[in-house]
Amino acid sequence: MNSKNFILFSDCIPVKGANRSVICDLQNNKYHFIPNGLYEILETYNGKTIQFIKKEFNNSYDEIIDEYFEFLYSHNLIFYDANPDLFPKISLDWNSPSLITNMIIDYDAIEHDFENIIKQLEILKCSCIQVRFFSKINLHRITEMVELLNELKSRIISIDFIIPYSESIGNEELEILIKKNPRIHSVIVFNAPYDKSYNAIWEKMGYLMFVKRNILDEKHCGIINEEYFYSNIKLFSESHHHNTCLNRKISIDKKGNIKNCPSMPQSFGNINDITLVEALNLTDFKKYWNITKDQIEVCKDCEFRYICTDCRAYLENPDNQNSKPLKCGYDPYTNQWEEWSTNSLKEKAISYYEMEDVF
Repeated sequence: MNSKNFILFSDCIPVKGANRSVICDLQNNKYHFIPNGLYEILETYNGKTIQFIKKEFNNSYDEIIDEYFEFLYSHNLIFYDANPDLFPKISLDWNSPSLITNMIIDYDAIEHDFENIIKQLEILKCSCIQVRFFSKINLHRITEMVELLNELKSRIISIDFIIPYSESIGNEELEILIKKNPRIHSVIVFNAPYDKSYNAIWEKMGYLMFVKRNILDEKHCGIINEEYFYSNIKLFSESHHHNTCLNRKISIDKKGNIKNCPSMPQSFGNINDITLVEALNLTDFKKYWNITKDQIEVCKDCEFRYICTDCRAYLENPDNQNSKPLKCGYDPYTNQWEEWSTNSLKEKAISYYEMEDVF
């Protein structure tokens, strides 16, 4: 292969971090770690021959370069062709016809008018919602919500439920509910007596998960974890231009207040007094939408920055809107993960957000 031009697949994009890089395979939702030296080769010599690259390094690193390209080829990240100009880079432009793409609705003691909310979301062309119940809920209520989407012929294509564990709602009943309703993307049952996932038993359908972790309120949101990384073109391209947690998102907290996110302090009115469209058009509603990871301290040096969501509700430094997310335990300068809640450097922020009892 030394005399052939190597070409990165257009949906396999290298991202450089402070201490190492990754190649994001946007087609297969994977990422692969590579040294920063290989990142520089890919950025500088994509479309060249391996022979040419070796000469550029005075044939001093031939064995290492061969290992690099064996790795790339074996993981289907590159191919060889004599005409590299025929394979342009993929566009990272991002846009959406929706004024709002996602919504979170929190329920506790107050019962919001779900039908009215869904009708308003039609105007905004929203397609995905997450409904979180912090207090006891029965299966009938969940079923009613899903059936209402069908009755209204809603454009909502994906609904996630986060509900507390109850002995009256077993996994078999939830399995049946998910199988009957393809709009359901997931049901997560918290404060359960065990951790168990049922996401592998239905092909191309929603998943069911029981978790021991308790979720008392919105303060449990905003955790940055490898489990939440998504290496796909939608998130990757949006990350280059917008804040992936807040861009075109809207929420209703448990008291009915309309916010960017239920965890954020600023309210733009109550759903009983103002419409979602009116709230969306208020000054400052969109002020966080365009804060990208390339602007955020520490995150801008992280190799995961384009496949990771972001939290502006809980920050390491609450006085700096471009501060690293409080609930991220990753250090891109050492490539180590640690438990964020026990980090002594975060104690001041944890106290500021009154999170001492959250863990």
